[in-house]
Amino acid sequence: MPAAPNATAGEAIDHEFSFSRADFDRVRELIYKHAGISLHEGKHAMVYSRLSRRLRDTGHRSFAAYLQWLEATTGAQAEQEWQEFVNCLTTNLTSFFREDHHFHALKDDLKPLAGKPVRIWCCAASTGEEPYSIAMTCHEALGSNAQVQLICSDIDTNVLNTARRGVYNADARGLDAGRLKNFFLRGTGANSGRIRVKPELQRGIDFRPLNLMDAQWSLGDPFHIVFCRNVMIYFDAPTQRKVLERIHRVMRPQGLLFVGHSENFTESRDLFRLRGKTIYERV
Repeated sequence: MPAAPNATAGEAIDHEFSFSRADFDRVRELIYKHAGISLHEGKHAMVYSRLSRRLRDTGHRSFAAYLQWLEATTGAQAEQEWQEFVNCLTTNLTSFFREDHHFHALKDDLKPLAGKPVRIWCCAASTGEEPYSIAMTCHEALGSNAQVQLICSDIDTNVLNTARRGVYNADARGLDAGRLKNFFLRGTGANSGRIRVKPELQRGIDFRPLNLMDAQWSLGDPFHIVFCRNVMIYFDAPTQRKVLERIHRVMRPQGLLFVGHSENFTESRDLFRLRGKTIYERV
């Protein structure tokens, strides 16, 4: 059962599973340690709802027992369960051409790079709408034969699998008739009402799991452009700074960093200077 609307993080509520304030605090510590995510006090019901499925799947009757087992387990099983733990607690809200002013700006910034190899990193790929929006913009700005390498990563392996498939509802928000025709195949029969990204758009896109908290990022040559939108809002200030420093190191001088509408990094002027609306230029 979900938490009652007036439940607080300090209450041990009569749920299917025992879930105390100490359990909630331990979850907060573990997700911060493994993914850099800072869970706020008001996330008690969300944590219970999302992690309950892991208790059912693993046969545990309380959060305390599950968390103790999670920390004690070793080997391949531990690696898999830690990934499931992180997958449950990440939030994935996205759509095609979300914050569309970024894609108008991207098209303008790509045109001077015509005929040259271009490297772009989308570091919160989610279910794929953002990466494919970037890829469509590249095709529109540079043509279908452009030399663009687009690396798309996410900490959540479940959403990455969806992104790789490239299958969406035909009424997906953010897609106009022209782009539907140019970049998608319409499903028929049992797949009616669904669309699939055309293979030519998927070529050149490399989907891969990546945790921004990892000590090393194996990403290859420096990037011209990085999309890191609506990611930093889940990090505290020290973690934000650490991630920004790492992003700075994998970008070319004067490379562009696209961030979310509620993210502001003016305190990191030594790394990035504001170039446009939620667009920063690497110093």
